[in-house]
Amino acid sequence: MEKENRDTKILAFAGKGGVGKTSLAAVTVKLLTAAYPNKKILAIDADPAVGLSTALGIEVHTTIDDIRKEVVATVEEGNTRSAIELLGEAQYRITDAIEEADGYAFIAIGRPESSGCYCKINSYLKAVIQMISENFDYVVIDGEAGIEQINRRVMEKVTHLLLVSDSSKKGTDVIQTIKQVADELVMYEQVGAVINRMIDLDMKNLIDTGEIPVLSYIGTDKELAAFDMAGQNVLFLPDEAEIVNGMKEALEKMNLL
Repeated sequence: MEKENRDTKILAFAGKGGVGKTSLAAVTVKLLTAAYPNKKILAIDADPAVGLSTALGIEVHTTIDDIRKEVVATVEEGNTRSAIELLGEAQYRITDAIEEADGYAFIAIGRPESSGCYCKINSYLKAVIQMISENFDYVVIDGEAGIEQINRRVMEKVTHLLLVSDSSKKGTDVIQTIKQVADELVMYEQVGAVINRMIDLDMKNLIDTGEIPVLSYIGTDKELAAFDMAGQNVLFLPDEAEIVNGMKEALEKMNLL
């Protein structure tokens, strides 16, 4: 894949489990594809549960971890190849594994790293993901719950870090911890919080996110709940849905829309 000169915007979603990160990432893909029909958009499912594919109605055939395991197997069989050969093969395979959808592309990271240390191979794959991302205008990453992914430095460089919480203290504590870790390990340009699934929007003044600016408060969305129950594609949510309006507000505050 030939690199093009792009000012790539990389949006990473993080937060504790069960706060709606995946739905918000899917809605972000919806908003970006509608706003920028001529731009190249990549959705990366970095959660081992592979929930973003379900939210977007994508069928996953090959994950990045599938490719990693294949490369590891060739090394274990004694097939010694140079770093350049491994990198080139991984890039070819990952490019081939990208699923093309209507207005965007998609790829899943897959299951967590298995036992055994293959640090060089993992580093090659991170490099390949970075190289591929540079060929897109917008990259939306749905991260796994908690801070583990940031601890493992999977997200080493993002432009926009979106920290998602519900109205619970546990949720807001988690995003503050994630920001502290990210301040040490991740290069990012902007950070903001989205407070999701609020039962009572009048209680927003009671929510403490520390130094993290709140981009939007989103109430419980019955339309989204109905879509989730039916397993419907989040891209088909109506524009007036609460989660769509709330995510639009957040992206506008980050100058992404």
